[in-house]
Amino acid sequence: MSAGPPPADGAADAHWLRRTIDLSRNCPPSTTAFSVGAVVVAADGTVLGEGYSRRDSPHDHAEEVALREVDAADPRLGGATLYTSLEPCSARASRPVPCAELVLGTPVPRVVFAWREPELFVDCDGAERLRRAGRQVVERPDLAEGAREANAHLLAGGGR
Repeated sequence: MSAGPPPADGAADAHWLRRTIDLSRNCPPSTTAFSVGAVVVAADGTVLGEGYSRRDSPHDHAEEVALREVDAADPRLGGATLYTSLEPCSARASRPVPCAELVLGTPVPRVVFAWREPELFVDCDGAERLRRAGRQVVERPDLAEGAREANAHLLAGGGR
């Protein structure tokens, strides 16, 4: 896997979120799901896993693809950051476990996302669930525009 700056507030977080937005542009189009990219980055800046929505299956979410690439026993997960272009979902129609719960099933202590999920498909509270469970959650709305652009086909009615 590749490497980049160690996760940290500021420029490093922006670097990794830009990578998630680039990944989201690879998503097969859908009228019923967002195009999202995700990257799991170890504390030293090593990419442990990455993915995007619908990469391997029409029901894949980006976070689950990225987490699936990492051995659950990898000790680096305990210091890793999950970056995602969209807030981790808290409800899913396609699979029983939403992404916020998938993250909580790992020791990943920090989640950084660019765009809070608009109420287009579900009323999402993934960030709040993660915070309540003791995870550090960082929202970077200054980078949300790129995530919105990858989903312009869904936002004709306006998403926030």
